Amino acid sequence: MPPAAAPVAAARRLLFFITNPAFLVSHRLPVALAARDAGYEVHVASMGGPAVAQLEALGFTHHALPLSRTSMRPWTEARSLWAIWRLFRRVRPDLVHTVTLKSVLYGGIAARLAGVPAYVAAISGLGYVFIPGAGLRGLLRRLALILYRLALGHPNSRVIFQNTADRGVLAQAGAVRPGQAVLLRGSGVDLDRYAPAPWPPEPVTVALAARLLRDKGVGEFIEAARLSAARGDGVRWRLAGSLDLENPASVQPEELQAWQADGVVEYVGECDDVAGFYAQAHIVTLPSYREGLPKSLIEAAACGRPVVTTDVPGCRDAIEPDVSGLLVPARDGRALADAIGRLAADAALRERMGAAGRALAERDFGLDGIVQAHLAVYRELLGR
Repeated sequence: MPPAAAPVAAARRLLFFITNPAFLVSHRLPVALAARDAGYEVHVASMGGPAVAQLEALGFTHHALPLSRTSMRPWTEARSLWAIWRLFRRVRPDLVHTVTLKSVLYGGIAARLAGVPAYVAAISGLGYVFIPGAGLRGLLRRLALILYRLALGHPNSRVIFQNTADRGVLAQAGAVRPGQAVLLRGSGVDLDRYAPAPWPPEPVTVALAARLLRDKGVGEFIEAARLSAARGDGVRWRLAGSLDLENPASVQPEELQAWQADGVVEYVGECDDVAGFYAQAHIVTLPSYREGLPKSLIEAAACGRPVVTTDVPGCRDAIEPDVSGLLVPARDGRALADAIGRLAADAALRERMGAAGRALAERDFGLDGIVQAHLAVYRELLGR
């Protein structure tokens, strides 16, 4: 765990606003715990869910909000924004920290309207609408940029980016002011929990741990597995993750059943022990279309496993190309199969890249540094 921070002189009220409380547990819990230990009165506003009990047991005050991750109905969204504004007015936080797309957009607007003194927006990737495409996606992208300008206009705020590409998009759109942006490379990784394990026995095993979404490249993973099997590479392909049927990009249950019936991929379901999952693999992959800075890849680096990922924002930032891993084009299952085949055939290369990944994680992705950087942002905005 991060070292204890110096207590704040008088308890300041910090409110994390996030759509799904489980994401706070998986991606920002060390920051919330460090803030609590530094003397902040920590509140969490989100929709309901099993993670709420865990947050309350840790001493955080939870506020339930009528939120939907995927709704685009104007009346529903207006009701959500009204509820957020009312909550901010009632709780009167000194600082609101928002995480994920909808909470950043709605939370930023509500914080301005409610007169919240300080605001932090964490841009964990710009999301589905910023994956290149026209039609409805292009229209939604233009709408999102308008909302970003409104949400990030708080005069006493910081916007935390995980990669330079996302920062560039919002800066070019006029949504981020000079000096407002802070670059922090990901959510950090516990270097003790995610530590190199002995290499498992053959066959060479490649692992993908992700929500089962098309834009995570799950389809390309399946395509690559089929190509690999057809040419007799002898590689074992393992997939971990859950369906997310509320997401329009979700894999459908019948597709997953068909993949399992094919037998080219071993599906292990949702994984609560990612470090253990990676310990059973020789190679980790994430063929995503766009990310902030993927937690799965910095965890793979910490575990000393070489990575094959896509040359897109976020993914390319999580490795040192040709040093700790290999880059392939997005949406290209054949290129993915070729890169994994190259690593599968060269144990010495796997070992070199795995060691380089661990060194990268120790240098750039350690949890303590990321947590302390967040607390420094809070202190700067609150004038202490």
